[in-house]
Amino acid sequence: MGIYRFEEIIAWQKAQDFAVEIYSSFNNLRDFSFRDQIRRASVSISNNIAEGFDRNSPADFSRFLYIATSSCSEVKSMLYLAEKLNYISKEDKVSLLVKGDEISKILKGLIKSLRRS
Repeated sequence: MGIYRFEEIIAWQKAQDFAVEIYSSFNNLRDFSFRDQIRRASVSISNNIAEGFDRNSPADFSRFLYIATSSCSEVKSMLYLAEKLNYISKEDKVSLLVKGDEISKILKGLIKSLRRS
């Protein structure tokens, strides 16, 4: 049994939830440049999963999954900076990093499975 819609992909579902949480966490931040960048990067994760899914080959899908993984790393990097700039608490940073790490692991597993096919 395969996956027929990108909405069925667990990484996409978790990335959507992650983006909502990023939006919420930085909703009141007055550093608009930082806020907009971390939001764009978080949305890019699920968007690249969706876009890659509808490509014509596993190689294309895999390429977009790498881009999604990179966007996830960008968000995680910005979370470290957000804590240093006192935009979020250490606890919030750690909670969000755990979710980002989980998404990255799922994406890497999906990439591996595409290589095998």
